[in-house]
Amino acid sequence: MSSENLVLVNREPSGVAYVTINRPKSLNSLTKPMISDLARAFKSLDADDSVKVIVLSGSGRAFCSGIDLTAAEEVFKGDLKDAETDFVAQMERCRKPIIGAIAGFAVTAGFEIALACDILIAAKGTKFIDTHARFGIFPSWGLSQKLSRIIGPNRAREVSLTAMPLSAEQAEKWGLVNHLVEVSELLKKAREVAEAIVKNNQDFVLRYKSVINDGLKLNLGDALALEKERGHDYYEGMTEEQFKKMQEFIAARSSGRASKL
Repeated sequence: MSSENLVLVNREPSGVAYVTINRPKSLNSLTKPMISDLARAFKSLDADDSVKVIVLSGSGRAFCSGIDLTAAEEVFKGDLKDAETDFVAQMERCRKPIIGAIAGFAVTAGFEIALACDILIAAKGTKFIDTHARFGIFPSWGLSQKLSRIIGPNRAREVSLTAMPLSAEQAEKWGLVNHLVEVSELLKKAREVAEAIVKNNQDFVLRYKSVINDGLKLNLGDALALEKERGHDYYEGMTEEQFKKMQEFIAARSSGRASKL
């Protein structure tokens, strides 16, 4: 099956790029060509200096309903060990912040894709569903490990072992979803968060995302040491002129805030 027009990429002058899974009649289920196209899209956006933030969404009634079952064997026994064609691997390698705008359903592989985002915004009524245990599909994009680290192991075991839907409302209470909005406001809220990120120091945004995400893979002691090490390297690499500009910038911003009080 051709993936032409099934993955839409739109770069805006603001620095926000939009990636849309565009197979609404099949609830945005994924074929192998679509997975490869999404991998290329994220790799390209990561390399594009004009892109600061990426918003990932699905068209129609679902974010992503998982792997197209007619292509399941091709996908599961295929070459997804190759990071070049594995778009979740490319999402995890992506230096730019990724905002997931989730509406309708995020099912199994779709749930895993949502977990590969850095920030999640969900429409009211959205359902996250892990059906791996129901259908005998082994997770391979991180759901078995990431969900427990976000919502806690007991809650994650219940979500995954029962295959019962997790509502966006409950997901927000458990800390999986950052913002819960009406479906009509979903992309507006995603844009609002993206534009707030774009306003900041972009070199530092990349550094900050990296130290957060890399630290999550470590125990707390090692993660704190990682922060110290990267902080030391960052400041050691700054010139006297860069320090002066930073001080002037902070002073100007502080003065502006004080005048508004």
